Amino acid sequence: MKENDLIVFIDSATNYFTKMSTMVATIGTPYLKESHLAINHQYTGIIGITGKKKGCVYFSAPEELLLKMLHSIGELSESQEVLSDLVGEIANTIAGNARSYFGSEFMITVPFVVNDAKNVKEPPTVRCYVIPVNWNGHEASVIISLE
Repeated sequence: MKENDLIVFIDSATNYFTKMSTMVATIGTPYLKESHLAINHQYTGIIGITGKKKGCVYFSAPEELLLKMLHSIGELSESQEVLSDLVGEIANTIAGNARSYFGSEFMITVPFVVNDAKNVKEPPTVRCYVIPVNWNGHEASVIISLE
């Protein structure tokens, strides 16, 4: 994966937050994380990638960010199920937009959600790009782990 390809993931993340709320997300400096995934939030949506590229796209966010997002879209429920659905939807949207960029051979799975970062195993040989996303005073991460 080329570093220039990260732009599609950055644009997708900022567009998602702009369309879903009145607050704009800002992007921190993307970096290469080789030792571990940097998934340290309560909720992580994982999208498996197959085809020409193989790996995963992750969106990891703290509960507080997800709660503020739910409130901004008028959702009253704060259940773990609704929070899990939201983080999965964000991961799916980001990966889906990447599919439009990379083409039909960039096949994505349905979202898988993990509510404990300790349950996420890092790929042993794939380098991970981490894109920090700041929204409404909270930081989340888009993690791209593709061969």
